[in-house]
Amino acid sequence: MCRHKDATEFTKKINEAVLGELPFDYTKDFEDAARGFVAPLTNGGRIDGPKGFPIYDGAALDFVGDDEPAPPTVNPSLWRNAQLIKKGGLFKVVDRLYQVRGQDLSNLTIIEGDTGLILMDPLVSPETARAALDLYFEHRPRKEVVAMIHSHSHIDHYGGVKGVIDEADVKAGKVRVIAPVGFLEAAVSENVMAGTAMSRRAMYHTGVLLKPGPTGHVGVGLGISASMGAATIIPPTEEITETGQKLEIDGLTFEFLLAPDTEAPAEMHWFVEELAALTAAENCCHTLHNTYTLRGAPTRDPQAWSQYLNDTIDRWGDRAEVMYGMHHWPVWGKDDVLRTLRNGRDAYRYINDQTLRLANHGYTPVEIGEMVEFPPELAKEWSLRGYYGTVNHNVKATYVKYLGWFDGNPANLHKLPPEEAARRYVEVMGGAEAAIAAGRKAFDEGEYRWAAEVLNHVVFADPSNEEARELQADTMEQMGYQSESGSWRGHYLTGAQELRQGTPSIPIPGTATPDTVRGMSLALLFNYFAMRIKGPEAAGKRITLNLVFTDSGEKAVLELRSGTLNHSLGRNVEGADATVTLARKDLDAVIIGETSLLEEAEKGVIKVEPDVAPLAEVVGLLDSFDIWFNVIEP
Repeated sequence: MCRHKDATEFTKKINEAVLGELPFDYTKDFEDAARGFVAPLTNGGRIDGPKGFPIYDGAALDFVGDDEPAPPTVNPSLWRNAQLIKKGGLFKVVDRLYQVRGQDLSNLTIIEGDTGLILMDPLVSPETARAALDLYFEHRPRKEVVAMIHSHSHIDHYGGVKGVIDEADVKAGKVRVIAPVGFLEAAVSENVMAGTAMSRRAMYHTGVLLKPGPTGHVGVGLGISASMGAATIIPPTEEITETGQKLEIDGLTFEFLLAPDTEAPAEMHWFVEELAALTAAENCCHTLHNTYTLRGAPTRDPQAWSQYLNDTIDRWGDRAEVMYGMHHWPVWGKDDVLRTLRNGRDAYRYINDQTLRLANHGYTPVEIGEMVEFPPELAKEWSLRGYYGTVNHNVKATYVKYLGWFDGNPANLHKLPPEEAARRYVEVMGGAEAAIAAGRKAFDEGEYRWAAEVLNHVVFADPSNEEARELQADTMEQMGYQSESGSWRGHYLTGAQELRQGTPSIPIPGTATPDTVRGMSLALLFNYFAMRIKGPEAAGKRITLNLVFTDSGEKAVLELRSGTLNHSLGRNVEGADATVTLARKDLDAVIIGETSLLEEAEKGVIKVEPDVAPLAEVVGLLDSFDIWFNVIEP
């Protein structure tokens, strides 16, 4: 049982001060979040998994009262965000355009074409996507889905696709699947190559392990939470390859604008001419977004982000009467649409330019993170508050994007690893007892950032030190209570929980889901194998394998050399140590974990000539990963 503490007097004062800093008398967001309401989520949006662990609970924030002030343990600005994002259900945006909000982290958008339905961004999991579409069908005429549009390559915008359309219908030409160029590779690679680490960090990032409540989870800024089903994917049948490209989709005219390397590597905005309806995908929401996400991902380009929002204004700003998002509620009216787009444009430009300006004065990323604040005209805009991204960590990411991780100080060029440095820090501080005393003094004085830094050394020097763990948990808890960012709160409170309870182990779907694996090209598949090679163990070994795929006719060569696994496509070589003949589907089954290469070879499903030993040796060098690695301790 997690032993939550109350907010300290320091935390109460910091949170109370927020009430005087921001325009809490502005209520239009609440009016817009309720506008067009048709019906609530079925069963509160809760969907249980096969073992009783909920795939998603849309009622998780019901404890957040509509008219109740923030408790001392929640930043009032984040509490306001929670009051807004908990408003789920089916909503009419304009004639022919509906959204289901609150059934997952993202929104399912539904446009009624002349003959059928055009769906957009089908949530994370098939179960939540199906529930969202079923809710729509309860209140609108039941029509066949004729098109699916993916705004970008993140899992909460495609993972539920097989819950609402059938891949057989796609292959038969009955359903169009439309996405920006590069979508499939971006979607698959991001969720596999670093998928285990990203998924573990996402547990902190989203606070998914925290119990909802005033001392726990209060949303993640973008939405209530992310669902936990096994994501699916269907390859696009059409790609948007250039800005200005138009498609006629079931009687409606869609014009697209490509926005790569913004919130996602492959992303696009579009405008529906007949509805005067615009979306900027996830590049313009009711929160400051991440130019670097704390779960881990390549750093995004805030300058490009700003420019694409400017291009959106130039292309459609004089025609857009509504802007609907893939998260949050829409913005109605030309003036408010333009204001929201301009604010977003200016915010990401400010982050980019001020980071570089100060870097050129010689300041480091940590220093710049403390120095950059939005000007008042941006800082007081609710749509730019840091519920998900923050100015602080976005600035640091921008520095890294341009200048890398090294801040130029030689003392930071080859630092000791955390555990070794921790032991020496604790020794210099006079031992664990003295270090804990220093941490307690900082805690008692409300200096939580310093307390966390001191106590982190004690925990990493000796993770069995219960006094240090508990005090560090208390410290991070207060930092979480003060956080305006849902993701920062999630990190701090999850860290506190794991310090008190240890690292959990809950059965959750892996990132290499069947659809994700099937969507991988051979090149990406072999890069995935290469990433798993245990380099030190493979050093000195030389093995060459020919691969022949019976179903696709493709050929490849895998070469193990110098601790690496390289591949060449489209050919075999003479003198290979073995030739492996197989179907791609059999290889997919191995990667998914349904069987093993050696088992399939023994059964004769996979043919290996002249000897299975070279294949067995390569397979034996593949590493496996446990998602439940330690984060808050060594």
